[in-house]
Amino acid sequence: MAQQGGCVCGNIRFAIEGEPVAKALCHCRDCRKISGSAYSTNATWPENQFKLNQGTPKTHVKTADSGNTITSFFCGDCGSTMWRETAAFEGVKIVKVGTLDDDDALNAAKPANEFFISSRVSWLQAIPDAEQKETM
Repeated sequence: MAQQGGCVCGNIRFAIEGEPVAKALCHCRDCRKISGSAYSTNATWPENQFKLNQGTPKTHVKTADSGNTITSFFCGDCGSTMWRETAAFEGVKIVKVGTLDDDDALNAAKPANEFFISSRVSWLQAIPDAEQKETM
């Protein structure tokens, strides 16, 4: 069964099939800025399991702190970033789990990894059983 997701205003809609291949929190500066929070909750799906159903997202391309080029896909009307792509994870969509419609999506996205842990804010603890990594 496909999961549905989209931006806050509803102009961009997407669907993903199957289970994610990875689940992670990212504490890098880019993810903090995009999420407006202390970290970003991400899950990755193969490109062939992702379908854009409505709208045309805008893109922003930059060189991340890791040195990799990363493309963010966001709504030009409300500004919601819904997914990202990078050569470091070629062939997958890095979906911002909070953009999925299912209220339980974040519970189901318990991370197996945490990235850029030296940037984790001091008041957050490591996720139990998640692999702690300095880079991706």
